[in-house]
Amino acid sequence: MIKILALVVVAALTGYTLHVLAQARIDTRAAVTPIVSSSSNGVSFAWFYDPAERTVYACRAGQGGADTVECKAKTALP
Repeated sequence: MIKILALVVVAALTGYTLHVLAQARIDTRAAVTPIVSSSSNGVSFAWFYDPAERTVYACRAGQGGADTVECKAKTALP
């Protein structure tokens, strides 16, 4: 009788453990969200929103493939 009761308890705990592990979810939100981009005369601009910091970034890429992206402009939203 005790063996059967122990088996039922172990089975119940195993089921509960599997249920708890199945509930774990990983938050996979993007760090920044692109808002819009524009380009004129070989210079490109893009705006990004960071929901964690409630901040908007303005980035610029110049002419040519060797230019790097500059994200110097930044403002926090209220």
